[in-house]
Amino acid sequence: MKKIYSAGRRDWKKITGVLLFIFLFFSIIYIIIKMINAPSVISEDAYTKVRSDYVLMLLQCILGIIVMFIPSVVEHKLYVDIPNKMEVMYFIFLYCAIYLGEVRNFYFLIPYWDLILHAFSGAMLGALGFSLVSYFNDMEVLKTRLSPFFVALFAFCFALAAGAVWEIYEFLADSLLGTNMQKFILADGTVLAGHAALRDTMTDLIVDAISSLTVTVIGYYYTINKPKKS
Repeated sequence: MKKIYSAGRRDWKKITGVLLFIFLFFSIIYIIIKMINAPSVISEDAYTKVRSDYVLMLLQCILGIIVMFIPSVVEHKLYVDIPNKMEVMYFIFLYCAIYLGEVRNFYFLIPYWDLILHAFSGAMLGALGFSLVSYFNDMEVLKTRLSPFFVALFAFCFALAAGAVWEIYEFLADSLLGTNMQKFILADGTVLAGHAALRDTMTDLIVDAISSLTVTVIGYYYTINKPKKS
C-alpha cells in the first residue's frame, strides 16, 4: 500500500480524495436511513425534508462518487497530467457542492451559496479547458499550432458547455424524480412560475459565463506574453 507521504510532503490530492469518498459514502448510508421514514408531502406547519429531498441527496452523492474519478480516468486514458492542485480544487468543489450544499443544506442556509459554487466551477472548467488545449498544442508530435485566441475561445466554450450540460441534468432530475435542483420551489413550499422559475437556471449560466470568461482572458494574455521556447 502506498503511503500518502512522499519525501516528507503530504499528498494532498490523495488525502482530499479519500476524505471526500468517506464523506459521500457515509452520507449515502445516512440518507437511505432518513429516506425510509421521510414524509412524501411537505408539512403545512414547517418545512421538513420530504422523500424527494433525500432522493436528490442520494442521487448527488452517488454521482459525486462516480465523477470524482474522472480526473484519474482522463490521465490514464489520454495520458494527460492534470495538475495536482487542480484535482484538489476539484475535490473541494465536490465536497462543497454535494456534502455541504445538499446534505448539510447550505444551499438554503448560506446566501448565494449556489452562485459562489457556479463562479468557482466556471473558473475551474475554464482553466481546465485552457490547460488541456495548451497541453496538446505544445506537444511536439502534433503538427497543429492553435492560436492563443482559439485556445481561449475553446476554453470558454468548454466551460460554458459543461455548465449547460449541468443545467440539463438538473432539469431532467426535477422532471423524472420530482426533485428541486432548479430551485423552482421555495423552502416554504411555494412553487415559482414564469420568469421567477427561470431565475436560478439563467443566473447559474450567467455566472458560469462571467467566471470562465475572466479566467480565459487571463490565460489568453498570459499565453501571448509568455517567452517562446527556443
